[in-house]
Amino acid sequence: MQDSAIAIAAIFVLAGFIKGVIGLGLPTIAMGLLAVVMPPAQAAAMMIVPSFVTNVWQMLSGNHLRAVLARLWPMLLGVCIGTWSGVGLMRGTYADYGAIALGLLLVLYAALGLSRVRFHLPRSREAVVGAVAGFITGLITAATGVFVIPAMPFMQAIGLEKDELVQALGAAFTVSTVALAGNLVANDAFTVSLAGPALGALAAALLGMWIGQALRLRMHPEVFRRWFFIGLLLLGCYLAGSAGAKLFLPH
Repeated sequence: MQDSAIAIAAIFVLAGFIKGVIGLGLPTIAMGLLAVVMPPAQAAAMMIVPSFVTNVWQMLSGNHLRAVLARLWPMLLGVCIGTWSGVGLMRGTYADYGAIALGLLLVLYAALGLSRVRFHLPRSREAVVGAVAGFITGLITAATGVFVIPAMPFMQAIGLEKDELVQALGAAFTVSTVALAGNLVANDAFTVSLAGPALGALAAALLGMWIGQALRLRMHPEVFRRWFFIGLLLLGCYLAGSAGAKLFLPH
């Protein structure tokens, strides 16, 4: 039990550290590593509080929130509808498939990051494409607990400035966290026994985020960003491979 608590704390320190350096990655890293040591639904429940607090902090850190919400509300609505449509995907017979999906999602996200693919979307198409991207992101969130693809490429494609993008990420991740929390409540994934570990995870994530923000002032972010995506690629391959072997290879 003590070893497990130490491992969980280390995971959230690392996830918070990465978010502090590059502004994202806490849910992705936390879900990816926690899924190695616990079922996806339990990992998602453990991740909710640290993710919500750190993303609200990021969302409110700036002066562009009103403008960002005016452009992103169709995507955010789509995220909620997609997430709630996928209630139950993370548990039962779907859990192992969700682990495979999470691994493949991490590989895709890492490949996009390493390739530096850039998209551009005309302003006239933002609402429709945003709603569809949000819905797909919501379904993936319901199955894996990770809210990145395709919402992040969409937000990059609409040409948000750096500070706007940081707040947009905070807003999108906050809404996704709340929507996912609704699914977990419906699935009885939240229990009183998780309260203590969740608060411990929050403290660890905030510590890691503080260290990461301090290091960001001293380190070239592009160097760290490259190694972040390489690590994510390897983690995704491991998760998809191990879950796939469990499902499809004879025991």
